[in-house]
Amino acid sequence: DVQLQASGGGLVRPGGFLKLSCTASGLAFNDHAIGWFRQAPGKEREAVSCFGGTDSSTYYSDSARGRFTISGDTNENTVYLQMRFLRPDDTGVYYCGALPQKRGWLRRCFNRDEINYWGEGTLVTVSS
Repeated sequence: DVQLQASGGGLVRPGGFLKLSCTASGLAFNDHAIGWFRQAPGKEREAVSCFGGTDSSTYYSDSARGRFTISGDTNENTVYLQMRFLRPDDTGVYYCGALPQKRGWLRRCFNRDEINYWGEGTLVTVSS
């Protein structure tokens, strides 16, 4: 079975930092893309960033670009999301998802309806 384990959430003040981890098992890490999504209270789940396991390519939403950094460790089957300069509107449950890195994968990686596997979320609260 495919499992994705997200961790690293917590309470942080505006301007602070957090690093999330997503560890995958049951899938070929180098053949899949891992995406981070977040869901704020009362809102839909939105894409934040995607990591390509085949080529370590990285992509960001407009809100994440310049503040967040996604990276992967193939030895640990883990994708990280380093978040900096956090804002209150970054608050939400952060989920990681996986999909095969096939043709057109980037478009699908940013679409929650195209994600094949989901992990449990980790809560990030940005508040003073």
